[in-house]
Amino acid sequence: MKKLALLFVGLVLSVPALAQEMMPAPAPGAVATLKANFNFVSNFNLQAAEEVPESEYAFKPTPVVRSFGQIIGHIADANYLICSTVLGEKNPSPGVEKTKKSKADLVAALKASYKYCDAAFSLPDKDTGRDVVLFGQKQSRLSALVGNIGHNWEHYGNIVTYMRMKGHVPPSSRPRKP
Repeated sequence: MKKLALLFVGLVLSVPALAQEMMPAPAPGAVATLKANFNFVSNFNLQAAEEVPESEYAFKPTPVVRSFGQIIGHIADANYLICSTVLGEKNPSPGVEKTKKSKADLVAALKASYKYCDAAFSLPDKDTGRDVVLFGQKQSRLSALVGNIGHNWEHYGNIVTYMRMKGHVPPSSRPRKP
C-alpha cells in the first residue's frame, strides 16, 4: 500500500513538469508579429520624445502625475526591466526616470532601451513558452513581451494627451504613407 501511495505521489508531482514539456510552442511567427507591434509603438514614442521641445519635458497636467520627461524615463526603465527578465539577464540600466533629466539624455536612454529589447523580441518562438517571474508573478516569456507592448501603448496614450494639451499633433494622428 505504501508503494502504491508513493507511486501516486510521484506521478502527481511529475505531471506539471511533464505538462510543461508537452506544452506546444507558440505558432511560428508569434515573436516576429509581436516585434512588429513593439516597433510600431516604439517609433511613436521615439518620434514624440524627439519632437517635444525640451522646455515641455517638465510639463505635468496635474501635480500628481509624471512629467513628460518622467514618462519617457519610465518607459525606458520598464523596457530594461521587462526585456532583461525575458532574457534572463540582470537589469542593465535601472533608474533612468530618476537619474536622467535633459531631453538629450532621456531620448538617448529611450533609444538604448529599445535597442536592448531587440534581443528579447528576437527569441525563437520555441523559447518563449519558458516561464519567468515578472512583478512577482510567474508567466511565460511570451506573456512578458505582450505586457511590454501593452505598457508602451499605455504610456503612448499619456504622451498623446500631453502633446495635445501643448498644441502638438501626436505621431499616430498624422497621415501615414501607404
